[in-house]
Amino acid sequence: MKADSQGTSRRPLVAGNWKLHKNLADTRALLDDLLGRLQSKEAAEIVVAPVFTALSTAQQRLAGKNIGLAAQDCCEQPQGAFTGEVSVPLLADVGCTFVIVGHSERRELFGETDEQVKRKVLAVLKGGLTPIACVGETLAIREAGNTEKHVLAQVDAIIDGLETLDEEPLRAKTVIAYEPVWAIGTGRTATPADAQAVHAAIRRRLAERLGPALSDGTRILYGGSVKADNAASLMAEPDVDGALVGGASLDATAFAAIVAAAR
Repeated sequence: MKADSQGTSRRPLVAGNWKLHKNLADTRALLDDLLGRLQSKEAAEIVVAPVFTALSTAQQRLAGKNIGLAAQDCCEQPQGAFTGEVSVPLLADVGCTFVIVGHSERRELFGETDEQVKRKVLAVLKGGLTPIACVGETLAIREAGNTEKHVLAQVDAIIDGLETLDEEPLRAKTVIAYEPVWAIGTGRTATPADAQAVHAAIRRRLAERLGPALSDGTRILYGGSVKADNAASLMAEPDVDGALVGGASLDATAFAAIVAAAR
């Protein structure tokens, strides 16, 4: 647990994003393997995000266990003529408690904008689930020295949405994940100091716009080639509250080691 300036604590969160991998049989096998490697009580909150078609299977395997269920995306609309979309109420119905929103692959490959991400964050919160809202920069933006400007613009869009909510507890549920795009699937990783600098800037912006209490309580995850051998050093930084794990979450041994690093 990391203490904030108010004397409360932020429980680490380790989320595994399986992306477009694992059929039903593979999902059962991976979850059984992972459950066998975890302690009954972990310091970190643990979440996995299988593909949509495996969510029901995963929910059945995880019932009563210490792993939560997340979706990799959602529709901003609750229902209607939106062929191919999956709404927040449907995700809640299948047992999801978290939804990843605005992942860099959704932004880069499918053209999701800051405005769309904002609307999805609001849809998740209003639907009673917890958004993991992703922000991050490309290598070109980083090399141009514009990392903080770019990332904080994405954070500002999320905050714009949160400011429309009257319910403070809803605002406080939001999780932010900083994922440097240049470090995803490339084997390159931001140094702990690099990650801390961006996380601290995000927390300062939250404090400026939403107040120190909410900022202190918000969990900010790092995502970008997180592995067993770098997880502990990343999560040791004061403003890194866990990890959004991609490829390593597909291996039970590696993912369990990352969870252990949060102890």
